Amino acid sequence: MSEDGPETKPKRRSQEWFGRLDSYGFIYRSWMKNQGHTADMFDGRPVIGICNTWSELTPCNGHLRVLAEHVRRGVYAAGGLPLEFPVTSLGESNMRPTTMLYRNLASMDVEASIRANPLDGVVLLVGCDKTTPALLMGAASVDLPAIVVSGGPMLSGSWKGKRLGSGTDVIRFKEAVRAGTMSVEEFMAAEAAMSRSAGSCNTMGTASTMASLCEGLGIALPGNGATPAVDARRQALAFEAGRRAVAMVEADLRMSHVLTRPAFLNAVRLNAALGGSTNAVVHLLALAGRLGVDFSLDDWDAAGRDVPCLVNLMPSGQYLMEDFFHAGGVGAVLAEIAPLLDTTLPTVTGRPLSAEIAEAEAFDRDVIFPLDAPFKPAAGIAVLRGNLAPRGAVIKPSAATPALMRHTGKAIVFDGPDDLKARIDTVEASADSILVLRNCGPKGYPGMAEIGNLPIPRNLLEAGITDVVRISDARMSGTAFGTVVLHVAPEAADGGPLALVETGDTITLDVPARTLHLDVSDTELEARRARRAAFVSPYARGWEKLYVEHVQQADTGADLDFLVGGSGDGVPRVSH
Repeated sequence: MSEDGPETKPKRRSQEWFGRLDSYGFIYRSWMKNQGHTADMFDGRPVIGICNTWSELTPCNGHLRVLAEHVRRGVYAAGGLPLEFPVTSLGESNMRPTTMLYRNLASMDVEASIRANPLDGVVLLVGCDKTTPALLMGAASVDLPAIVVSGGPMLSGSWKGKRLGSGTDVIRFKEAVRAGTMSVEEFMAAEAAMSRSAGSCNTMGTASTMASLCEGLGIALPGNGATPAVDARRQALAFEAGRRAVAMVEADLRMSHVLTRPAFLNAVRLNAALGGSTNAVVHLLALAGRLGVDFSLDDWDAAGRDVPCLVNLMPSGQYLMEDFFHAGGVGAVLAEIAPLLDTTLPTVTGRPLSAEIAEAEAFDRDVIFPLDAPFKPAAGIAVLRGNLAPRGAVIKPSAATPALMRHTGKAIVFDGPDDLKARIDTVEASADSILVLRNCGPKGYPGMAEIGNLPIPRNLLEAGITDVVRISDARMSGTAFGTVVLHVAPEAADGGPLALVETGDTITLDVPARTLHLDVSDTELEARRARRAAFVSPYARGWEKLYVEHVQQADTGADLDFLVGGSGDGVPRVSH
């Protein structure tokens, strides 16, 4: 026996811990046995981490402890050793100032937890929207075999005989209260009817979008995108994911083998067909950056530009995720757009995408439309450029008002969220006005909050006007809707032209031409820049300080600059 290392070369990564015939191996195995593990659990079988974002502070993920048990059974059934561990959970409904501020922090937690421990593969248990990209990004930086299991959407809400969609109807109801067409008492009565079961948003918000895109990317099993949280088939999917994780380790099927450039392009096209969230843009860009995949903001426009929206689902349509599941789910949509996809790509099942969608079928054409007769035409995320967004901005055509897709109007500028809240009910706007919100990007908020779908000024609501063009360096919830230009890069706090816009300036939006133009001369803009004080962060310590100093802009995914590119699965030095 040697104190310097094992006498036999480990066959798996975990055997660098459990396969040692020295005092280190004694320590690793002995302490693990205090949980009741028997000696044969350390005989070289695959050790599968169950990376869990369960938290009572994250309502969407509140059922993941139960789901983890089904993953555990699957791992055991396949001959592996499951070891569950917690990581930072990001709950959109409770966290302030925004979960996006902590996405990169959670990814670091995931990366460190995986790399530092005796794991051969990992099952990523996700739900609320930022937990999905955070876990994917962290795991990708290590690049072990990994498979995603989403918590699934909650059941459909219903109030006074009408469907209620998570987030989407909150926005509608809030505006109705402001317009005086809904009482506060009615507003409060609706809240218990909206969230009626475990699970994430029941609309095609960011959580459902990311769960669906994981299925399209091939990093999750078929059914991951739409199976309801409380459906027994969600538990069966978790069991199968645990079983597949073991097989993936045995086949050395790593994340980088699945998440390739063609897979990301497939996801862009699927996002268009789903009417998916604009948040997917920053998340997939950041994920690609961790993997070193050549994938950019321009790919979002080029790959999704002519793809129609096939799914009649809130916020772009009328139905909810439960209806989508019964209509055939993500598999049916992938089958419809198969001519636009590379279906030869591998998936975590070990089979190509073509095999996984071969028998998929749409059962309700009111929910899932055919490719040759779509719900909405050319619905892919549009990337806009111009002197107001030199590095790009995005808009979601499927959720916008067609008549406003080409529009010129006078700007009404808000200098941040506090200014917006203080003045939105008193500004005198017209139907042609363009609302501009700045200092809400990655650095400016900080964290790039979901406030880009600015409220409609009260005078317009009272006149029955429910949409105007809105432009910001912020994001918006995947459940939101409207003619909203988002992710303007560079942001105002990073010296972007958005900082120079003044109330009364003329702005032209032309989505078909992919342009966003501020009608102010370069000379005048430079004069304004010279007068404007530089952004100064109020944070002098902690995560916020690190974030503001290192966060990148939205056009590259808003990751931290020092996290781009992975560090591999190398085993750290021994701990004693």
